[in-house]
Amino acid sequence: MSMPNFWDDQQVAQQVINEANVLKDVVDDYTALNESFENLEVTHELLKEEDDEALQKELEKEIKTLSESVNQFELQLLLSEPYDKNNAILELHPGAGGTESQDWGSLLLRMYTRWAEKKGFKVETLDYLAGDEAGIKSVTLLIKGHNAYGYLKAEKGVHRLVRISPFDASGRRHTSFVSCDVMPEFNDEIEIEIRDTDLKIDTYRSTGAGGQHVNTTDSAVRITHLPTGIVVTCQCERSQIKNREQAMKMLKAKLYQKRIEEQQAELDEIRGEQKEIGWGSQIRSYVFHPYSLVKDHRTNVEIGNTQAVMDGELDPFIDAYLRSKLS
Repeated sequence: MSMPNFWDDQQVAQQVINEANVLKDVVDDYTALNESFENLEVTHELLKEEDDEALQKELEKEIKTLSESVNQFELQLLLSEPYDKNNAILELHPGAGGTESQDWGSLLLRMYTRWAEKKGFKVETLDYLAGDEAGIKSVTLLIKGHNAYGYLKAEKGVHRLVRISPFDASGRRHTSFVSCDVMPEFNDEIEIEIRDTDLKIDTYRSTGAGGQHVNTTDSAVRITHLPTGIVVTCQCERSQIKNREQAMKMLKAKLYQKRIEEQQAELDEIRGEQKEIGWGSQIRSYVFHPYSLVKDHRTNVEIGNTQAVMDGELDPFIDAYLRSKLS
């Protein structure tokens, strides 16, 4: 950063500054944890010399706080796979079930937005298609923050809801499914050749939330990658050029994800592994009735407070999944 030509390329310079800030935060966090540990040692020595019940309780409380902080710090250091540090592109797609599944999609949208806000991440809506009566038909979010993809890759899969449907006049219990897809956002980190001749680009009028958010020009962009059939859409910007740039980033991410999945499928075939693909292979179940429970089927982590989970308390699930993959 002290080199004379550092600011010649402002985009690269900003990336270096961002990386330096992240590393500084890591060092600052470590220093703070180390200081806390040293303070606890001093308190422990005092307790050995003189028994003090109030000081004992305070020490136990601070040990628990430090333990939780160390676990979080450790997890951040373990997120070292390629692109873990990147922003995340998260897509939600309701399954069969009409309004009920579309409403479940909107509940998950709120859940992930709340989780991201608690993490201090910034959330941008890249594409939003509202449901016919309620909820969503699909939504694409860009979640910006250090390690956003590293955390959210734990959420990729099918999410199942069991509840008494508010849209059923008979008050019957319904089961709904929404698929969650998560990809890292790329700038120029990877080399993926995309030929112009392989692209079909359509423009259309944005269908935002209404009022000033709906464009009066055809600024929304839909790009179809003809060889793979992958389709991406973006309507978050008022400029067609900016929407096209963002859509190309999304396409690059999807093509990278496809490449990784194909490589994994080849490895699974060599190992003789068979994985069920479909709505039956849910990663997590959210039961609102006849009892309250959220259970992750990969790690068996269970939380009885469903409202807390829907308000964004996802870290126990994410933590357990990431540690299971690292062990």
